[in-house]
Amino acid sequence: MKRVLVAMSGGVDSSVAAYLLKEAGYEVVGAMMRFWPEEAPRPSLGPEGDPKGSRAWESCCTPDAAYGARRVADLLGIPFYLLDYREVFEEAILRPFLRDYAGGRTPNPCARCNTFVKFGALLRQAQRLGLDFVATGHYVRREGTDLLRGVDPGKDQSYFLWGTPREALPQLLFPVGGMTKAAVRALAERAGLPTARKPESQNLCFVAGDLKEFLRERLKVRPGPLVDALTGEVVGEHQGASLYTIGQRKGLGLFKPHLERHVVGLDPLANVVYVGPKEATLWLGLEGEEANLLAELPEEVEVQVRYRTPPVRAKVESLDPLRLRFQSPVFAVAPGQSAVLYQGERLLGGAVIRRGLYNLAGVDPALTGRSLTFS
Repeated sequence: MKRVLVAMSGGVDSSVAAYLLKEAGYEVVGAMMRFWPEEAPRPSLGPEGDPKGSRAWESCCTPDAAYGARRVADLLGIPFYLLDYREVFEEAILRPFLRDYAGGRTPNPCARCNTFVKFGALLRQAQRLGLDFVATGHYVRREGTDLLRGVDPGKDQSYFLWGTPREALPQLLFPVGGMTKAAVRALAERAGLPTARKPESQNLCFVAGDLKEFLRERLKVRPGPLVDALTGEVVGEHQGASLYTIGQRKGLGLFKPHLERHVVGLDPLANVVYVGPKEATLWLGLEGEEANLLAELPEEVEVQVRYRTPPVRAKVESLDPLRLRFQSPVFAVAPGQSAVLYQGERLLGGAVIRRGLYNLAGVDPALTGRSLTFS
């Protein structure tokens, strides 16, 4: 009998994943990764750019969620373990998250968590326990060594799995990837799972409340100039360069608020936020770093630069570093975000965006890359 470790978050998706595997004849072991601290005071960023203290948590991966996951495990008659991953999460997720924002980038902590925690540290834990597979409730499909988009277009989570180690693919199971969210909830109801009606969390698991307030309390931010990227003119005052993101339009602090301006570049070291008209946010390419390829890339791919934006076709100009040229302009190519590569439904891999290339308004790519000197 094949044995599988199911990462249970206390939500309906991972609960149904465990249920389906049990019904399919697997020997199932449930586990939740503990990220929350003993206490939850809010940390500040220390002199070396590292967070100090513990943090406030809400939504998933909380003590309440652990209780829900344990109830499901008891109902299914499977063992359940709470695994202490606090140090791993601090080092691999929270510290890079704060450093990225301090450096003018817009990080993607969920993709990083899947790469280094769920399919890194957790998979190693399963191997130590002598288990054959790790399963999650992600809406993604695996066929052989290929990862495919989930069948529910509104829930597909393949975007967050681009960093999955290629060698780990044969050991990963995604039982709900071929289902719609409605079908998952209906199955949970029929099975009597206590998480069947649990609402979805839309927040980062370690951010309680507003993201800007979270960053303001942890980073040393101060007001500074808003500078027009095309003219060099000071056109407003920002409240802290690390609080803004590429493409942002609202809440900029313009002297003439009726003008349409977007953030086109960030330089936290100089404490400058660069803004420009809509065309200054449009790019025809990007350069990536930390690339992870799950398959050999064809000459042309489809690339998605945000979770909820449609992919565009792009030519692969180079692999080291990864450079892509889009067939049509893309809005707000933000350093730190994920550029995820597809061929139809097939996930090919991805990279962290280093900077945009080929700006329609002639904005220097170095403008969005200056912050990358921060460490």
